[in-house]
Amino acid sequence: MPHPYVLLSAAVSLDGFLDDTGPERLLLSGPADFDRVDEVRASSDAILVGAGTIRSDNPRLLVNSARRRAARVAAGRPEYPLKVTVSGSGDLDPAAQFWHTGGEKIVYTTDKGAARAADALRGLDDGLGVDIVSTGPELDWRVLLEHLHDVRGVRRLMVEGGGRVHTQLMREELADELQLAVAPLFVGEPDAPRLFGPGAYPPGRMRLMETRAVGDVVLIRYVPTAPGVGRLAAAADRHWLTLACELAALCPPSETAFSVGAVVVAADGTELARGYSREGGDFVVHAEEAALAKIDPTDPRLGSATVYSSLEPCARRASRPAPCARLILDAGVRRVVTAWREPDTFVAGADGNGLLVAEGADVVVLPEYEERAKEPNRHLW
Repeated sequence: MPHPYVLLSAAVSLDGFLDDTGPERLLLSGPADFDRVDEVRASSDAILVGAGTIRSDNPRLLVNSARRRAARVAAGRPEYPLKVTVSGSGDLDPAAQFWHTGGEKIVYTTDKGAARAADALRGLDDGLGVDIVSTGPELDWRVLLEHLHDVRGVRRLMVEGGGRVHTQLMREELADELQLAVAPLFVGEPDAPRLFGPGAYPPGRMRLMETRAVGDVVLIRYVPTAPGVGRLAAAADRHWLTLACELAALCPPSETAFSVGAVVVAADGTELARGYSREGGDFVVHAEEAALAKIDPTDPRLGSATVYSSLEPCARRASRPAPCARLILDAGVRRVVTAWREPDTFVAGADGNGLLVAEGADVVVLPEYEERAKEPNRHLW
């Protein structure tokens, strides 16, 4: 199911701490970076923090700039983003500033935690607009993100902590971007909170998108690259499928074939090859075929790689002996992510995804990218 774009935002010391162990919150950022964070908040549909961060930092999570709030209202958006917190236990402090400032609020919790959260917030003024939603017996981040997207209309979610929340979203491969402000100081206290805890994270290196000075801190922006596993979509799957859709726009126009882009990515996030329909003057070559032809067929990474294709790989074709679904399987690839099922424009009853699944491949369809994949093909209908 579609998720919001999930942006993790944090400020850390040079040795990776979010705070020290003193009674007052350690201010790692300066005025320039606080203003940058305010701008990111204003661009977001919702801001999320864990209940532990509410207890320890007592944040208001507001857009402080009157100009930015006015711009939101002028654009038909609420003055403040939706405020979201997460608590598996439902242990909430009703006196926290989180509940008494800004606009609407929502609590995500468990079946057991919902009753406790309702008791904790019972005395609040009904006009504060607090909604309590259970994700089931356990806290389920995918259910939470689907609810935010489908029910609350959230397309961009800013996550401001704490470390446990950041860790869970990163380990579950649900974070689309990490914005890290690195402050020029050390904490050095072993019991101080860190940004990320131990555990199993996605493999490989993240992609650096930007670095810049913001006052005396350095902003670093990273996006994940490692594909998901099996039929669960990961944040990096959306990045690679976006690239495949962009490649489709490079195809020479045709009245008799689709314009498709494809990328082959190793399990550690290394791009192995990319291609697009009719690439290099070959007017019958398909995108997946063009990409796979650039890879040594003995490359051991193919067995755990993912093919991203803007259109479902073909199951039948007249121009070449082997359709793309067969080429993918013969290459040893067993995971495919695509945006759009092939219509009956040229081949009736096409079912490349069915062929892939029948032979043991995992197929992930992300329909929220369908319109992007269709765009270079509008002339065909």
